[in-house]
Amino acid sequence: MKLFYSFLLFPLVFFMVRCTSNKEVDLIVYNAKVYTVDSVFSQKEAVAIKGGIFIDMGTSEEIQSKYIAKDAIDAEGKPIYPGFYDAHAHFLMLADMLEQVNLNGTKSYDEIIQKLIVYHQKNPEKRWIIGSGWDQNLWEDKRFPTKDSLDKYFPETPVFLSRVDYHTALVNSKALHIAQLDTTRPVPGGLMAVDSAGNFTGILIDNAMELVSRHIPVPEQHYLLSGLRKAQDSLFSVGLTSIVDAGLSPEKLDYLKKLYQRDSLKIRNYAMIGGNARDIERYIREGIYESERLTIRSVKLMADGALGSRSACLLEPYSDDTLSRGFLLQSPKELDDIISKVVRTPFQVSTHAIGDSANRLVLDTYGKYVKDGKKRRWRIEHAQVVSSSDFSKFAQFQIIPSVQPTHATSDMYWAENRLGVDRIKGAYAYNKLLEQYGKLALGSDFPVEHFNPLYSFHAAVARVDKNGVPTGGFQIENAITREQALRGMTIWAAFSCFQEKKRGSIERGKDADFVILNEDIMTIPDNQLRDVKTLRTVIAGETVFLRE
Repeated sequence: MKLFYSFLLFPLVFFMVRCTSNKEVDLIVYNAKVYTVDSVFSQKEAVAIKGGIFIDMGTSEEIQSKYIAKDAIDAEGKPIYPGFYDAHAHFLMLADMLEQVNLNGTKSYDEIIQKLIVYHQKNPEKRWIIGSGWDQNLWEDKRFPTKDSLDKYFPETPVFLSRVDYHTALVNSKALHIAQLDTTRPVPGGLMAVDSAGNFTGILIDNAMELVSRHIPVPEQHYLLSGLRKAQDSLFSVGLTSIVDAGLSPEKLDYLKKLYQRDSLKIRNYAMIGGNARDIERYIREGIYESERLTIRSVKLMADGALGSRSACLLEPYSDDTLSRGFLLQSPKELDDIISKVVRTPFQVSTHAIGDSANRLVLDTYGKYVKDGKKRRWRIEHAQVVSSSDFSKFAQFQIIPSVQPTHATSDMYWAENRLGVDRIKGAYAYNKLLEQYGKLALGSDFPVEHFNPLYSFHAAVARVDKNGVPTGGFQIENAITREQALRGMTIWAAFSCFQEKKRGSIERGKDADFVILNEDIMTIPDNQLRDVKTLRTVIAGETVFLRE
């Protein structure tokens, strides 16, 4: 009888020893198709997470047998990817836009006026009417609008309407009066448009915009936080876990630091220092700032404006305006002075450059100072139009191209009119840029474009818009592969922010940031990519979005 009991007891003891010897973890995700985006682009079935970190990955059987988890997620065979990383965005601008009049997609100036009337009736307490997103290139009459209709319907309420690229604004006479602008006032790096009689039209371009925008009342901080949380929720809903906030004033950076110190925001933010030389010098003196979710170690400079506003700086005149080549927002000397100071620090330089003249200036100025480009990881934001003789400089000086694929499919309807049949070949040339540096940092530039990273993914690999236009793809020779696009919005984006050892792939010791989608973006047809839904978004092992 004792022998019989001993035989019963042995399996029980063995089972208990085995269970207690298993490592405890916080979360196991199993029964999945995990794209790790590691160096060999390997796939796994399951991951184990502890303390917000990936500690292991393997088959479902391996992970479930090695670990005891407080919680588990059955992915039901769905694909998992590293948390998506938007390498160029404007978080605070998106938060502002959610509280403004949304003019995206408007087909005429009359439609804009109707939207403003409805908004004003619903919000009579608003001291200013603020809107954004209009694009005259979508209208039958593609000329810039004037303030006449705004003056007619809103004679006593100041109006400020940003173009879709945020490089041009339309304002009314009330706003101009508040700003006390004079048509004789020079605006370096900007333009206050006037008519044939020398009167303001209401159009302000680039640096001229700030002359009016500085008078717009700043919302109270609790409204700002509310807007940021709404924007954050929107980003989580499409699988974004990290973003680059591409250029913020010291005041906004200080505010973000307070919010993250209070754990008021969860999205990971690589915030760039914008502003004038004095602002930049102040932050450089303070040194690199890095917390778990907020990093400040890049200086954002502005070389020129935007192609849609004809303020991008070109080597030759615009094809549809032979009197203009655009202009620089900062003089070559100003750019050189700032870069010469930053090069003596560990800070990164990231410069907005759209036109081929601006890109040449920035590349040559970088090359003057950067002798260790691989270590520095300096970036050009947009790199939108590049002269054929300048592409090799990205490789020569080891400059990272930070590009936004949906710009190509948004601009393709009118970009050739701006640039001509020859110059357009060097525009939105993502594959050619990839060949030079070996990596691309992919972003959206939201709210200029939609924040859904899968729209950028679709535009990068198919080179068509949401309607599948054009057949065969816009300059399809500059499409990139799906693996390259996924790397661009995960590990390469992280690399461009010095974070590839912490995030950007699903590997041991990295932040447990990941997204579960309802379809596999690596295998489904191109025309289905924009319809893919995010089922779950996780940051540091915590679910921050779950589709009901």
